[in-house]
This record gives sequence, C-alpha cells and structure tokens, in this order.
Amino acid sequence: MSLTLYFHPFSSYCQKAVIALYENETPFTPNIINLGDPASANALKRVWPLGKFPVLRDDARSETIPESSMIVEYLAQYYPGPVALIPAAPDLARKVRGLDRFFDLYINDPMSKMVTDHFRPAGKNDPHGVETARNLLLTAYGILETELRGKTWAAGEGFTMADCAAAPFLFYANLMVPLENHPNVRAYYNRLATRPSFMRALTEAQPYNKGVPFERAYTAEFNRLAKA
Repeated sequence: MSLTLYFHPFSSYCQKAVIALYENETPFTPNIINLGDPASANALKRVWPLGKFPVLRDDARSETIPESSMIVEYLAQYYPGPVALIPAAPDLARKVRGLDRFFDLYINDPMSKMVTDHFRPAGKNDPHGVETARNLLLTAYGILETELRGKTWAAGEGFTMADCAAAPFLFYANLMVPLENHPNVRAYYNRLATRPSFMRALTEAQPYNKGVPFERAYTAEFNRLAKA
C-alpha cells in the first residue's frame, strides 16, 4: 500500500482528508501522530519538518503532500474513484474550491479559536477574541443559509471536497454555536451525517474525546447523529 496518512483522528482538518479517502475507499496506511509524544512528533517531522498534520506520503510516486485541501486535490488527480471530489467542469471545480476555502476560513478557523480558548491557562482567556469568532461564525452561517437553499450538497447534487471540509467543521462548530436558527444549514449538516465516510471518521475520533471541555456535548451530538 503506497499511501500513508500522518494524522490524528480528533483533528477536524485530518477528518477532512480521511473522509476523502473513505469516500472512494482508497487504501492507505494510517499513522496516528501524538504530538505530546516526542518520538511520534519526530516521526511526523521526518516526513514534514513543519510538524503539522495531516500529511500524505505516496511512496509509489515519491511525493509528500501536506495540508488537507492539497491532499484531497492529490487524491482526486492520482487516485480518483466514483466520487468526483473535484468536478471535471472548470466552473464547478472553482465553486468547490471556493467553498472549501470558505469552510476552512469562516467555519473551522473561528470554531478553532473558540475551542482553543478553553485550553488557555486561568486568567489568560481571550473573551474579545472568542466573541469576534462567534460573530464570524454567525455571519458564515447566514451566508450558508442562502448558499445551501435548494441544494443537496454544498456545490449542488454531487458530494465534493467542499463537503469533506464541511462535515467535521460543522460538527465542531455546532458544539460552539448551535445551528438551530439556520434551518438550511442544519438540514445540510444532518444530510452530511448520512455519509458513511463522515460517520466512520467521527466514530474513530470518539475515543479521543475524553477529558476535553466539551466532552459531554460532543458525546451527545455524536450519539444523536449515530441514531439518525
């Protein structure tokens, strides 16, 4: 098996890459990285000196691909399957890439700001930054509420890279700022939960939820989606 993914199952960006692999049942070797373990962290740095995941290594082509969007692009080009993660039509492909960036920058990034604030030492929290992130998320939800009207998936009727990004990002964002007041976004999020690739990624992440500040909410939402 020529592909190895260096990742952590609980990371939303890693889940984006994993969902793409699962969508087309692309064989790969998982290498779970624990950044708190020097040996594991050094193993990642030997592949990608910046020490950030996910990173895909393709021994067959002697290629190392960092960053989740680039990994999905690479898989679509060199390991395509029945699910066209990057559409062939140029205009639609551009739309998919734009939505992928939207989910990265305006859903995942503010969500991450809110999550990481929970881990700051006492007295070092950033309430202004958290409030700014919350407002950005709400603005992004409003844009998506219009963008998703009448669509099955983010860019239309086909599941794409944009949906690989949206699934984990909206899962975590919903824990921070619930989707209840945005029915189109909520319905889209519930459709994402019908994708086996997404639920498989969430199931594999579940054991790593122990001890995080939003553990109870995470578990409740995971159970809700699993029963849907």
